[in-house]
Parts: sequence; C-alpha cells; structure tokens
Amino acid sequence: MLSVSGVSPVTVCARPAARHGWPEALAVVLTGLAVMVLVAAAGLWAAGAAGLPDGAFPRVLAATVVTAVGGSVRLAGDAGALARTEAGITVLPLSVALAGALVIGSGFLRPLRHRTVASAGELAGWGARIVVLWLLALTGLAFAARQTFAVDVGSGTLSDLTGLFEAEPRIGFWADVPLTVLFALLWLAWVLLVALLVARRVPPAGRWARWRERARPAARAMVELLLAAVVVGLVVALVTAATRGHARTTFALILLGLPNLVWPALTIGLGATWNGRVDGPFGLPVPHILDVLLRTPDVSEVNLRTLTDYDARAAWLPVAAGVLLLAVAVRAGVRSPASTPLWLHAVRLAVAVALTVLMICVLCRISAHYGLSLLGIGDLGGGLSGELLLRPRTWQAVGLGALWGLVAGFLGGLTALLVRRGRRSSDGHHQRGDGALHP
Repeated sequence: MLSVSGVSPVTVCARPAARHGWPEALAVVLTGLAVMVLVAAAGLWAAGAAGLPDGAFPRVLAATVVTAVGGSVRLAGDAGALARTEAGITVLPLSVALAGALVIGSGFLRPLRHRTVASAGELAGWGARIVVLWLLALTGLAFAARQTFAVDVGSGTLSDLTGLFEAEPRIGFWADVPLTVLFALLWLAWVLLVALLVARRVPPAGRWARWRERARPAARAMVELLLAAVVVGLVVALVTAATRGHARTTFALILLGLPNLVWPALTIGLGATWNGRVDGPFGLPVPHILDVLLRTPDVSEVNLRTLTDYDARAAWLPVAAGVLLLAVAVRAGVRSPASTPLWLHAVRLAVAVALTVLMICVLCRISAHYGLSLLGIGDLGGGLSGELLLRPRTWQAVGLGALWGLVAGFLGGLTALLVRRGRRSSDGHHQRGDGALHP
C-alpha cells in the first residue's frame, strides 16, 4: 500500500521472484536425469540391448548415462591364466548428453528469468545446490555401472582350447567413480556457463554483464548452429527410415548418437578431414557410404573428396554448412550493438567457430577395440577381435573453421548493417509521411 498526501492510496503489486532453493534444485537434477535415462533407454532398446544376459540392461543404461556426461567407463577382460583379453572404448552418446544439457540448462535459468539483476552470490548459491545434488546422483549411477559378460567363442578348436585350459573369456565394464565425478562436474559447469552466456532474460551484474554483452551474440549463434545441424540430421534420418527401412537401427542412432554423426559432417562441409577404420564385428548404425569408407585394411580418409567419389550428393555438405553458418552469422550481427565494426564481427565469429569446431573434434572422436589371445596367439576367434576408430585432423579443422567464421562474420555483420539502415530509412519515411514529426 502506497499513500501520498492528497492522493488516494495506491496498491503496488510486484511479481514475486521465483524461488530457487534445495527442492527446486532437486527438481532440476531429477528432471534432467530422467530425460537422459529415457532417451538412453529407448536408444539401447532400439539397438537390441534389452536382450543382454544376466539382467544387465539397467547397468548398461547407467553406464550410458555416465559416459554421456564424460564419465570414465573402463573395460576389463579375464580369460584364465593362459589367456588374455584386451578391450577399450572411448565414445560419448551425444544425443543423451544434448537432451540432458537442454533440460538442465532450461531448469537452471527458469527461476532467474524475472530477476532485474542476478548477482554473483545469487547465481553461485543456486548453481552450487544443483552441483551438489548432481554429483550425488552421478556417484550413485557410477557405482551401479558395472557388469561382467561371458564371451561366446562358439564351437570348434577355440572352444576346445578354452575348455582345456579353463580359459573361458569374459569381458566386463566398470565406472571409474573419481574420474566420473570430476568429468560430470566439468560437464555440468560447462552447461550452466553456456546457459548463462546465451540466455536473454538473465541480466547479470558487474563486469560479467559487460563481457557477456560482447560475447553473447557469437556464443548464441554457435548454439543455434549446432542445434540446427542436429535438426537437419534428424529430418534426413527420419526420411531415410521412412523410405529405406532399417527403422530400428535409425532410431538407435537418433537416440544415442545423432550429434556424433552430424557435427563431424558439419566440419567436413567446412573442408575438414577425419581418419577412421572399422575392422571386425563392429556394426555401425551409420549411412552405408560411411561404413564402406571406414571398412578398409588401412586407416581411411573421410572428407569431401572421398565422400563425393562414392556419392555425388555429398557435394551438398559445404552448401548446407555455408547456409547454416551464414544464417547464424546474420543473427549474431543483428543482436550485436549497432556500433560494432565489421572487422570485429568477423573476428568474434571466427573465434567462436574455431572453438566450436575444436569442441566437435574433442567430443566426436571414437575409439574402440577388443581382442582375445591364447598362449600368446592373437585373434584365435577369427572374428573375436576388432577395432573401431574415428578421429579428426584437429588443427586443420580448427583453422578452416576460423576461416569460414571470418568470412561469415563479415557478411553477417554487413547484412545486419544494411538491415538497420533499411529500417531507419523506412521509419524516417513513415514519420515524414504523416507529418507529425516533420518540421
């Protein structure tokens, strides 16, 4: 109630700020984990993991969520005193990670949307609650992510030898809890930082506000670029599933690793080269062209040249990459202050694209191998060993990304400048036309 002399009392109603205590933090963490578990479970089911022996599906599901946030899951083998198994895997199911990041980032920002200014203390307190609960949840998942399987060696000489020497091969996985907690913390910190950087309705205070104002247009453009690439890949995958069959395999790819495919394709469209090889029983839920290129005796190159030699439609990759990059560059230019010079638009977007490509190169590399040896003789199984490898030429990709970003940033800033001039000209024309503001 506000009362001023001579003026009738006026009631002032202010919108209450959203709370962000422990219950709200718990809701954010549980919602994010629930979405990740559902996406991972659906993807594993589509990939055929529901039929794993010994009721291992829940533990494989826990391992999938753990690896999605960068957790370390190690593989170990045992085949008795006279035999040896070796295995290792490095891969992030980025569809699961992306789903969790979007949900947790949105939940983190939701209570802050109506703040006039979000102080550093308020942000730190709210973020700390989420971090504590997140680490507790991931620690529990890490302890649950462990299982051992017997390897079926079939019948014949190998089966007789393993029985004779009591060397039944077994392979299992287990999560490294300390490393999982560390990488889960880094993953969450990155998600919360990016959410604050690109959000429109969370005005921070102090020097952070000024730095964020300069960095936000390019950072938001890169988030839009990555999400747009995923949407394009999703449309292509759904059309492929509807027209060419293999729907279950396609949905496994969508739910587990769609960004693992479309983000490297984006860098290939920019001119980058990836090296890879597939050998052994690994099955790849990827386009047939990629499986053919990788399944060779030696390490293969995957780039525009090799892709277009096999399928001319791959020539559209640089067109798609250029259109997406130019579109987000224009949006970044429009969001930037009108006084920003064109060279600064270009430099900022070049740095942003280079960092984004570097992130893709780090997150999308794949390495997996498995092998069995008995009495020092390797690959007795004639198919019980294999290797899967996909890695980028990182600095070539980063350099090309910076070059593309430089050009796109200049064109985006120029387009934004022309749009602003057109709007001012149009506004001035309307004002002179009605005579209200014309002297």
